[in-house]
Amino acid sequence: MAYNKEIDLRIKKIVSNWKNTENKKMFGGVCHLIDGKMFCGVNNDNLILRLGAENAETALGLAHVEPFDITGKPMKGWVMIGKDGTGSDDDLKEWLGKAREFVNTLSSK
Repeated sequence: MAYNKEIDLRIKKIVSNWKNTENKKMFGGVCHLIDGKMFCGVNNDNLILRLGAENAETALGLAHVEPFDITGKPMKGWVMIGKDGTGSDDDLKEWLGKAREFVNTLSSK
């Protein structure tokens, strides 16, 4: 399964100044991690974000946001944002910042 490399490059550009980030190919796409904890990824043309249950529920009320579901069972606390929802770098930065904020609340591995 292919993933949108343009979105991935835009993510890499934004997170390049963040500490302790890395990326790995997973789930037919690519995932980005902070301190070993997944916070976002790209699957097809969609941005995948880990926001936590409460923030994900709120985000689902916004345009271009859907549950993250590639297996038939949505992943709790994760959302998928269509390409139109990440059209500007400011939009992408804002979404990535929300995922970063949530993941930084999680205990270290």
